[in-house]
Amino acid sequence: MSGFWNNRPTLVTGGASFIGSHLVERLVELGANVRVIDDFSSGRLENLSHVSDKVDIMEGNLKSAKVAQVAVADQNTVFHLAASHGGRGYIETHPADCATNLIIDTTVFEAANQANVERVCFASSACVYPTNIQNKKVLLQEDMVSFTIPGGAFSDAEYGWAKLMGEMSLKAFHRQYGLKCSSVRYFTAYGPRCNESHAVIAFIAKAILSQSPFNIWGDGQQTRNFTYVDDIVDATLLAALRGSVLPQAVTMFI
Repeated sequence: MSGFWNNRPTLVTGGASFIGSHLVERLVELGANVRVIDDFSSGRLENLSHVSDKVDIMEGNLKSAKVAQVAVADQNTVFHLAASHGGRGYIETHPADCATNLIIDTTVFEAANQANVERVCFASSACVYPTNIQNKKVLLQEDMVSFTIPGGAFSDAEYGWAKLMGEMSLKAFHRQYGLKCSSVRYFTAYGPRCNESHAVIAFIAKAILSQSPFNIWGDGQQTRNFTYVDDIVDATLLAALRGSVLPQAVTMFI
């Protein structure tokens, strides 16, 4: 993998975010020429402190077509992580903000296609799955989301629908223009630099405080998926590579 990324012009949108910054660090380690664009509404410059002298950092809002065009110029690969996002509380209280992800995705994909970017890897979400499936204790698979089966698409609130439309839009660019692409459905990530309100961090804090038993929400029967951020980065890089060699658009989940 290291040889592939060496000196490769690579853009990470939302690269100052929790996951984005870890992806940027890995790409730098692999020798890529990395550009980051972030509006710093949720991302933080200090997340990039270990590599700030090795990457090109741009500040801008990707709702603007001109900003997107400047960001993707001369890039070979785009990892598109920029989005309005947060935990369950954010999704429920910021529906309009989550809906604007539709604008960001279309702007980035259009700019990437016009700039002849070779491949785009899109950060999707487990929220694209039908809510009735999410409530079941089953292992989610890629094909559990379908536009051909009645009820196969019933995503989780505005955020989930926007992410699903992002996947569909990227596939459309593949079908019409041949843009190499992949979408990766992230499940809840945790690790260094994640928000202190994260469930895993809260569990650790309760353990430090010797809270016994732990206070939990719900009836105690619910299940959650947690993925360590380094595993997410590994899978994202592999998805980008896989999307570059297969003739069809690739969708993966983590």
